[in-house]
Amino acid sequence: MGGQDAAVVGLGILAALLGVGGIIGAIRTRRRRAEIAPTYGSTGGIVFTVVQLGCAGALLLGGVILIAVVLLGKR
Repeated sequence: MGGQDAAVVGLGILAALLGVGGIIGAIRTRRRRAEIAPTYGSTGGIVFTVVQLGCAGALLLGGVILIAVVLLGKR
């Protein structure tokens, strides 16, 4: 694997880790909603959580696709 391929795999790993972190953050915020109910409701509530999960999932999927393209492209 050359330097450029290693950089793309590294970027894919970073994107996947950020996606996982975003999903964990969205779940933790959703679980704490009883403690921060007024703030949670005024900032969009469940809509914000769904959007955050969608964006984090897209980032995770993009990272996995980047890694797969590089690793399968060398065959």
